Amino acid sequence: MNRKSVIRDYLRIVIGASLMGFAIKNIYDPVGLVTGGFSGLSIIIKDQLGIELWITNTVLNIPLFLASYRIKGWHFIKRTLVAAVTLSVSLYVIPEITFLTDDLLLAALFGGIISGLGAGLVFVSQATTGGTDMLAALIQRGLKQYSLVQIMQVLDAVIVLVGAGIFGIRYALYALIAIFAVTKVSDSLIEGMKFSKAVFIISERSEEIAETILYDMDRGVTGLDATGMYTGMSKNVLLCVVSKKEIVPLKELIAGKDPRAFVIVTDVREVLGEGFIEESI
Repeated sequence: MNRKSVIRDYLRIVIGASLMGFAIKNIYDPVGLVTGGFSGLSIIIKDQLGIELWITNTVLNIPLFLASYRIKGWHFIKRTLVAAVTLSVSLYVIPEITFLTDDLLLAALFGGIISGLGAGLVFVSQATTGGTDMLAALIQRGLKQYSLVQIMQVLDAVIVLVGAGIFGIRYALYALIAIFAVTKVSDSLIEGMKFSKAVFIISERSEEIAETILYDMDRGVTGLDATGMYTGMSKNVLLCVVSKKEIVPLKELIAGKDPRAFVIVTDVREVLGEGFIEESI
């Protein structure tokens, strides 16, 4: 990985962890939404003992990082350390802004979107913010019969249940909405948001259609050998990936060449390569 890519990743980690810190401090904490993780535990401890969020998050993470460094080494923890430190610093330096305290649903959705965006930026940069993610990795060393995800789910569920016992079941249910929003937004970032369309074309005039796509639309097209199971005849299936705005012109092009063509259009979450997203390694 080149220097530019590394700098980009660390910048995304800092921005992502800062967004998470903002959501935790100014949206989740004021209304008592415990969404799991050390952030949720920090909200519980602040409510019960008055200890600031950043202090709890830092103190809880220190032994985990020491253990992880001893077991797995610096390479394993360095990016996550940056994310965890950034999160604690953001919980300390970001000013308290009181809003959304009178609308739990809006707080859950808005907090989930901001936190999910932050988490997605951190995850896509191959890091986490420590907390239950790292704790689960350490526990799994002694409980190999359970997956990392299963252990994380149990840890987060326990924290959410404790939060429900303190703030009430109503708040816990809104916290579940926030967790769902976080998951959807972060997954969208990880899987890619450059949605495109993949088009499969079966036509007796496939060569003419392919040539028009290549030269008129300046898009690549691939011919796939196939056999019609009813007729037993060999067919050439064209595969073409285009952006969403190009799908209508493509369908019109196909219809102009062969109105009887069989066309399948499907969604594509992310496309890497020439003409789309070109990743530098």
